[in-house]
Amino acid sequence: MKGTEMREFSEFHPIVSFIFFAAVMVLSMFFMHPVCLLISLAGGFSYSVVLKGKKAIREALMIIIPIILLSAVINPLFNHEGATILAYLPGGNPLTAESIAYGFASGTMLASVICWFSCCNVIMTSDKYIYLFGRLLPSLSLIFSMILRFVPRFSAQMKAVSDTQSCMGRGIKEGSIIKRAKNGISILSIMLTWALENSVDTADSMRARGYGLSGRTAFSVFRFDRRDFAALFLILLSAAYVTAGAALGELRVSYFPVFSIGVSHFGISVFAVYALLCAMPIIIEIRESYRWFVMKSKI
Repeated sequence: MKGTEMREFSEFHPIVSFIFFAAVMVLSMFFMHPVCLLISLAGGFSYSVVLKGKKAIREALMIIIPIILLSAVINPLFNHEGATILAYLPGGNPLTAESIAYGFASGTMLASVICWFSCCNVIMTSDKYIYLFGRLLPSLSLIFSMILRFVPRFSAQMKAVSDTQSCMGRGIKEGSIIKRAKNGISILSIMLTWALENSVDTADSMRARGYGLSGRTAFSVFRFDRRDFAALFLILLSAAYVTAGAALGELRVSYFPVFSIGVSHFGISVFAVYALLCAMPIIIEIRESYRWFVMKSKI
C-alpha cells in the first residue's frame, strides 16, 4: 500500500493535523505512566513505518532504541533514589531498580516524541504552516517554512559536494589529519558560498513576485469540511477524556521511593481512548486503503 492510499491523513485540513500532533506530543511528554508511554511509542512508531517504510525501521535501530537504552544507563549514574538496591557503584552510590525504571520511562517518552515529530514533519508541509500562521505571524511563518525547506536542501547539497570532493581525492576521509581538516574547511567554504547565493536568488524571486506589497492576497486550496469537523471533534474529545482521567488520578504513577501504579476500570477506559487517539491516523489509512481495494476489485 503506497502512494496516496497510505497518505489519506495528510489530506485532512491543516488545523486538524496540527492539533492532532500537538495533542499527542504534549500528552506524551506529560504522561509518564508505563502504559501511556508504550501506547504513544507504539502509535508513533507504527505511523512512522506507514509513512516512511523501511526508513523508519532504520531510524528506530539507529536512534530510538539507543535513546531508550542510553537513558536507562545514564539515569542510574546520577539518580540514586529508590528503595530497591540492586548493587553499589564504584563510588559507593546505590544502583536502584527504581532509577533504572525511571530511566527507561524517560527514554521511552523522548523516543515517542521523536517518532511523532518525525511523522509531523512528513504530514505538516511548509505550505500548511504558512496557511495556519501566515496571517497571525506572517514573517515568523515564512522564516519557519524556509528553514524547513532549507535544511534538507542543504543536507543534499552537502552530500553532493562531499562526494564530488572525495572523487577528486579531497574528501574528509583522505590523507592526514591536517589534510582532512583542510578538505573539511574547503567543503564548508563551498557550502557557505552556495547558501549565500541561494539566499540572494530567493530574495530576488520574492521581490519579483511582489512580496511585502500592500494589498497582496494569498491563495489556499484548503477547505474545512464535515470530515475535518468530525476528525477534529474526535481528537479534542479523546484528548479531553484522557486529560480528565489524568486529573482524576487515573494515570497516577510513582517511581520513587517505590515503583507503584494505580489501575481501575475507569483507568482502563482512559488507556483505551488514548490508544484510539494515537492510532487514529493508522485507522484512517487502513480504512481508506480498504475502501480503495474494494473499489478496484469491483472494476
